Amino acid sequence: MTLSLYQIAVDAHDLPGMARFWCQVLDWKVLFEHPEEIVIGAGDQAWPGMVFLPVPEGKSGKNRLHLDLSPDDQAAEVERVIALGARRVDVGQGDDVTWVVLADPEGNEFCILRPKTSLSA
Repeated sequence: MTLSLYQIAVDAHDLPGMARFWCQVLDWKVLFEHPEEIVIGAGDQAWPGMVFLPVPEGKSGKNRLHLDLSPDDQAAEVERVIALGARRVDVGQGDDVTWVVLADPEGNEFCILRPKTSLSA
């Protein structure tokens, strides 16, 4: 294979705030910081990472691409991430789904799935 995923680019207004939020959510660290980009990741050689890039416009509409996060304890992680600044959002997922849809402080949707041990059930 000639390609591999290097990083996920996220448009943002508050780069430091978004980097802090996602570092806390994922237990990652800031790998590079500049006024025009902040890169975070699990470690210097652990890819993919995320890069936050400044944009003048706000988010409009539902994301066409989002992150799915796999927890050990879904309810605990949902509450922890909400306490960090996320909020629950409705993107039309209905009440009978096994995942929880949240939005980060700038409105980007992501999902917290049911625990890994129950994914095959």
